[in-house]
Amino acid sequence: MDWAGLMRAGLCGLRLTPDQFWRLTPAELSLMLGQADAARPMGRGALDALIARFPDTLKGQDHG
Repeated sequence: MDWAGLMRAGLCGLRLTPDQFWRLTPAELSLMLGQADAARPMGRGALDALIARFPDTLKGQDHG
């Protein structure tokens, strides 16, 4: 992520305070910056990839 660019856009362009900027989610900031695609919900494929990458298991435990 281009944090410097996002901070510049949020703090200078949108005139947010640092506290306001850091409380936003990336989706909220994208929407405020006019990137309409950020408002789309996650599709099933993206959810499956996220679940595979971050399974709900504890290290050393197998739910099999």
